Amino acid sequence: MKVHYDENEDILMIELSRGKIDDTYEVDNGLVSVSEKGKPLLIEIFKASDFFERESKVLPPEVKQKFFASI
Repeated sequence: MKVHYDENEDILMIELSRGKIDDTYEVDNGLVSVSEKGKPLLIEIFKASDFFERESKVLPPEVKQKFFASI
């Protein structure tokens, strides 16, 4: 898994697995790209700072620590 944050665009990209992207679906705050078999390959979260500010209120401390240490 690879994680990349584009600070200028405020987009978090999480590459779950390598493979050929067959389709991309729009979700609330971003996109999910999947393989031909429907396996998620890439997640893009738009307005990532807003998303994590909201969601960090419910994340366990150990998850927050691991995530924010990797950015």
